[in-house]
Amino acid sequence: MKALVLAGGAGSRLRPITHTSAKQLVPVANKPVLFYGLEAIRDAGIREVGIVVGDTEAEIRGAVGDGSALGLDVTYLRQDAPRGLAHAVLIAREYLGGDDFVMYLGDNFIVGGIDGLVDRFRADRPQAQIMLTHVSDPRAFGVAELDGAGRVVALEEKPEFPKSDLALVGVYLFSAAVHDAVAELKPSARGELEITDAIQWLIDHGHRVESTVITGYWKDTGNVTDMLEVNRLVLEGVEPHVEGEVDEASELIGRVVVEAGARVAGSRVVGPVIVGAGSVVRDSYVGPFTSIDRDCAVLDSEIEYSIVLRGASIDGVGRIECSLIGREAEVTPAPRVPKAHRLVLGDHSKVQISK
Repeated sequence: MKALVLAGGAGSRLRPITHTSAKQLVPVANKPVLFYGLEAIRDAGIREVGIVVGDTEAEIRGAVGDGSALGLDVTYLRQDAPRGLAHAVLIAREYLGGDDFVMYLGDNFIVGGIDGLVDRFRADRPQAQIMLTHVSDPRAFGVAELDGAGRVVALEEKPEFPKSDLALVGVYLFSAAVHDAVAELKPSARGELEITDAIQWLIDHGHRVESTVITGYWKDTGNVTDMLEVNRLVLEGVEPHVEGEVDEASELIGRVVVEAGARVAGSRVVGPVIVGAGSVVRDSYVGPFTSIDRDCAVLDSEIEYSIVLRGASIDGVGRIECSLIGREAEVTPAPRVPKAHRLVLGDHSKVQISK
């Protein structure tokens, strides 16, 4: 079995972060989201991985390389533009050959991995196997309709009037039969080749499509709120360890990780928290569910439930929470006089200012 990992797309919901960074490489607990999926694929016993890339190809290649560091053999497959999930299967046809494969959306996060899903597929041998989960607003997802026996009978992409609340999770398993389906597809009203249409084609042509309704945790990390929630979940599982420097004037409470080369001075850190290598926390408070990446500075400030990306600095500000702070960003106090906010904001930025 091979894997096809989708790591293209513009990441418009995470702008302005994704103007300069691939959305799949935004870190959760100081590790790119993409890596959690690649590790899940490896842990399921799959070694050959094709990564579909777009405009951020150079950055994805720089982070993943040939995959050997993750125990994988990676091949890169260029997609000229985001033309739908089924289009990714189409351009990967030669790479996939006649092999079964798992398709994994690179910005999705699933707790517990995919071992059980892969084992079931290998044992039952359907032509396709999908994962479903109950969602509050299925209009934003591909939606499955099941019959009384729990079999998939119909799928629809982002329907205006959903027939169920069962959304497709971003992991699919296919036999080579899916290539026949993809070859017959026409672009949808969105101008894309929809994977839901390919699965529907399999159903309509008598192929067996199985589904699993998952009760565990799944997130599409496409926006800041979901990124922070996944960061919280991952940090819940960290084990405390201190390899960096912590002075006697500091207090570490709970599950706190201070990586080698990091320094904590005169500060209170309440876990779960990760302070990345080379970062400095001085005269500050760092609250629960905060990830501070490499080479950052948090000085005379308070921060909680946030993600701070590599090289950012926060100096002399009051309290920050529920925030995603980009690479090399600088957060400083505004001048006292005149009493005004001074902002330099990129396209699609979002700012909330307390009165």
